[in-house]
Amino acid sequence: MRKYWQVLFLLFLVIPTAWAKENILNLYTWSGVIPNTIIHQFENETGIKVNFSTYDSNEIMYAKLRATKEAGYDIIEPSSYYIDRMRRQNLLEKLDKTQIPNFKNLSSDFLNQSYDPNNNYSIPFLWGITGIFVEKDYFPAGTIKSWTDLWDPKFKNQLLLLDDSREVFSMALKTLGFSANDNDPDHIQKAYLKLKSLMKNVKIFNSDATVTLLVDEDVTVGMTWNGDLAKAQTENPQLDFIYPSEGFVIAMDNFSIPKNAPHRANAYKFLNFMLRPDVAKTAALYNHYPSANAAAKKLLPAEIRNNPVIYPSRATMQRGEFQKDVSDQALELYEKYWEKLKMEG
Repeated sequence: MRKYWQVLFLLFLVIPTAWAKENILNLYTWSGVIPNTIIHQFENETGIKVNFSTYDSNEIMYAKLRATKEAGYDIIEPSSYYIDRMRRQNLLEKLDKTQIPNFKNLSSDFLNQSYDPNNNYSIPFLWGITGIFVEKDYFPAGTIKSWTDLWDPKFKNQLLLLDDSREVFSMALKTLGFSANDNDPDHIQKAYLKLKSLMKNVKIFNSDATVTLLVDEDVTVGMTWNGDLAKAQTENPQLDFIYPSEGFVIAMDNFSIPKNAPHRANAYKFLNFMLRPDVAKTAALYNHYPSANAAAKKLLPAEIRNNPVIYPSRATMQRGEFQKDVSDQALELYEKYWEKLKMEG
């Protein structure tokens, strides 16, 4: 009898410990995108402990998941062109939307895109547009309307360009009338030569501290993301954002469940939580980027909902092109020319 009670006592010790180990969520997302308040709210409402890790580029996230099939993450946040790549490489779990009832809150404008038809592998979260910024004190309205305008010699040593090969090449490709997702080696070379002629106008490449650079007026003209511009605008209202006439790239950050996710049930709970209008609204306000959640957008203050920097018109959006994956050969070529460009510049 004594042995029976000892075994029973040990079971009471082991079972809660095992349960606690399983009642977790391993979250791996972009740095600075999900505020801690949202993480804490999810933990308090569900009792699920979140292990929260971040990365600074899609490439880092992708390399880590490629390195091991047992990376242990339950939720990741790839951008559109990495969704395209990872779904084709069987790195993502096909979603069971019956477990995500709040999927209905998403705007149809951002569903069923070519990088993930039928959204079998991705949940749209925040999106953004790459365009031109100007400081209106230096460049009055109408001074710049297109990417091509940035090649004007009057901008010598003044431009900020994003420190991102695909973003910068998309600008040149658009001026040449090509797709931002071009795979043609001849077109990529022409874009490189076009960018080479721009280098005398470039002051700095930067993607990490653009908001600070814009607020402090360290740069007054160049390329940026609309969400960063909107954030900087709160401290420097003289900033303006221009949607280039040739077109522009639309980037979408998405939530996905990687293959072999150890806590899949908790992953679905998190996805459904993040699609709640109140939660998606909090994330949008924190980031200053537009939300793909139509129900959340309705909850935003009118000055944000109606701000064309954050939410451009449908007519403007029609000039946009979602960033998609390119072939390995094309990607190698982009990187080769990117290195040459920065070395020569």
